[in-house]
Amino acid sequence: MQRQRNADRDFDIVLFGAAGFTGGLVADYLSGHLPREARWAIVGRERAELEIAAQRLARSAPKAAAPELLVADVVDPKQVAEIAPRARVIASTIGPYLERGGVLVSLCAAHGTDYVDLCTETEFVDRVYLEQNALAESTGARIVHACGFESIPADLGVYYTMRYVPEGVALKLTSALSVDARFSRGTIDSAFGQFRRAKEARESAERRRHLEGAPLGRRVRYVRGLPHYDDSLRRWLVPLPAMDPRVVVRSASSMDQYGPDFSYSHYAAVDHFATVATGMAVVASIFAASQIPMLVGLLDSSREWFREHRPVRPGVHHHSGPSDQARKRALFGSEGPDVLRRARSSFDVTVLAKGGGRTVVTRVSGGDPGYSETSMMLAEAAMCLAFDDNPQRSGQLTPAYAMGERLLERVQAGGLRFEVLQE
Repeated sequence: MQRQRNADRDFDIVLFGAAGFTGGLVADYLSGHLPREARWAIVGRERAELEIAAQRLARSAPKAAAPELLVADVVDPKQVAEIAPRARVIASTIGPYLERGGVLVSLCAAHGTDYVDLCTETEFVDRVYLEQNALAESTGARIVHACGFESIPADLGVYYTMRYVPEGVALKLTSALSVDARFSRGTIDSAFGQFRRAKEARESAERRRHLEGAPLGRRVRYVRGLPHYDDSLRRWLVPLPAMDPRVVVRSASSMDQYGPDFSYSHYAAVDHFATVATGMAVVASIFAASQIPMLVGLLDSSREWFREHRPVRPGVHHHSGPSDQARKRALFGSEGPDVLRRARSSFDVTVLAKGGGRTVVTRVSGGDPGYSETSMMLAEAAMCLAFDDNPQRSGQLTPAYAMGERLLERVQAGGLRFEVLQE
């Protein structure tokens, strides 16, 4: 059984990034939900920061298993090599992953260590597939990216919807995401970095498509729609250039239960056309600046402006946030997302599935997507790999393909709501 994998290792779960904002929330969740007998550790560059994090955990969950403190820099191969073979599962919140994630994921693949992260950088995910997938398959490692707001709600939302659609028919699915969230510094850095590396990302994606191929005897595709008004949702829908559709389509390619002919479109749902027009103009301007060398300085200035102003946008989640000190102040409402704002924050993903003459509508919904729900989802994914009986699969996997029913049960218990609106 999967729960017996690497049972002789020192730690069930090791968390990289616990001294940061999102990583601290993941550590909080693990501390409150790990089995009492669990063995776990937190990793950071400075022992003093880890000790502060450990003291906070001890105060918030005094009866919980205390983590061991491990000092290492995630980009140092020698230091990471001392940790990867000791863990059954490693979780990382340290981004941008293209700059700082390669060493860790490669050593997890080499040592057969399961790995989860919050990465939504498509170039990094494709490069990991090209460089590490075959090795991970041979060692038994499960490499699962996008285990936060991107892309568990969309991936599991479609997975859940497949329970209710007719079998053996062509299916057309559309997801509409509605969320109120702010850009974090990490999200902004990742987004601007991806714009600047658009050419490299396209090349990696093309190499992956050539190597990966298409599912045998089945048709699976992502349909890039145009902005339009949806009468059933009474919202404007705008194509969302996110990780979600890539993850959903890869899950569909991997599992026959998604049917012989599966198409998927992914949108952000907004109330007003002006929001659509403004968002498209901003994205187009940033992309154009990123492609012209003489405008790269302007792009960097824009990035700094966005860091300072962080406008509310749909479909955004947070890789990182304020410093640990700022986070403590934020808990008392002095800066950052205060308690009241986080309590008001919410998201939902509506999935419309048509096929065989039927229409099925489902919804996934939850609270604060960028901080509370993302940390819960990453922690539950790590615990799912560590403690649950999952399908016997390895390599680079999607959340639904790697963990399926077990992860669905866990995130439901963690607070996400899955419901059928029309069947």
